[in-house]
Amino acid sequence: MGTYIARRLLWVPVLLFLVSFITFVLGQFGPGDPVQILLGQYSDPAAVQRIREQRGLDENVAVQYYRYISGVVQGDFGESYQYRGRSVGELLAKRIPVSAQLNLAALIISVGLGIPIGLFSALKQGSIWDTTSVAATLLAQSLPVFFTAPVLLLVFALKLDILPTHGWGGFFDSRIILPALVIGIPGVAIITRLTRASTLEVVHQDYVRTARAKGLGERAVITRHILRNALIPVVTTLGFALAGLASGSFIVELYFGIPGVGLLAIESLFARDYPIIMAVVIIGTTLFVLANLLIDLAYPFLDPRIRLGGGNIGG
Repeated sequence: MGTYIARRLLWVPVLLFLVSFITFVLGQFGPGDPVQILLGQYSDPAAVQRIREQRGLDENVAVQYYRYISGVVQGDFGESYQYRGRSVGELLAKRIPVSAQLNLAALIISVGLGIPIGLFSALKQGSIWDTTSVAATLLAQSLPVFFTAPVLLLVFALKLDILPTHGWGGFFDSRIILPALVIGIPGVAIITRLTRASTLEVVHQDYVRTARAKGLGERAVITRHILRNALIPVVTTLGFALAGLASGSFIVELYFGIPGVGLLAIESLFARDYPIIMAVVIIGTTLFVLANLLIDLAYPFLDPRIRLGGGNIGG
């Protein structure tokens, strides 16, 4: 396992280099000059040139990228174009916990509802409960944020007047409920369908029938033999969901006025604030690569038949 982990970790800097370099080049040759946007439409050309020289934006792409990535290795993502005098790390340090709390609340909703509903639906295959849950999850998964957010606001904020409409007050504040529901509802549908499909594959296996033939209680059969093996595809989804905790939910944060990474990224895109965009991409890529590794490491604990570095996973 140690060799497998080392081999996977060696790929992390390679992937980060490719992703960061492509993003950096696209930012350099993309539309709009960040300095021009920063100073306004009628800015002095001399002032524009002076700022470009101060920030090293007049040098070639290779030199700029080398300087930037050298700072990133030391934990310095540079200074924001949009927020003068403030480092990107300082801005993200305040925004990442907000997005992480919001997405964690949404993940709790998705997992807390998705796994039980999917398991119940599979165990009741062919019944009215199974048909209803499948239809409901298909409907929930097909609804876009632009529909669910206004509907939830209309029902719970305007009609019932029991939940606030926007803002942020932390994980235990009532203002997190609506945006967490908007993000979590599609997740419930996805996890429900994954759990159901995986459970249907497991429930008819020989070891499940053997466990029942030996007189093992139904609850023990479900928890020890069915659910544990059925969770393997779900773990993959959960791993990437955990990796996305810090990346923010762009549309939801903008819609509900939540000061997270998603809202900051949208503002940075319009302002051509490339240091922030680069930092979000690099952090997000790193988390997804590490999440992929953690997912692989979790498989043998769920199914001992899986072996890393020469079995069903890896190579």
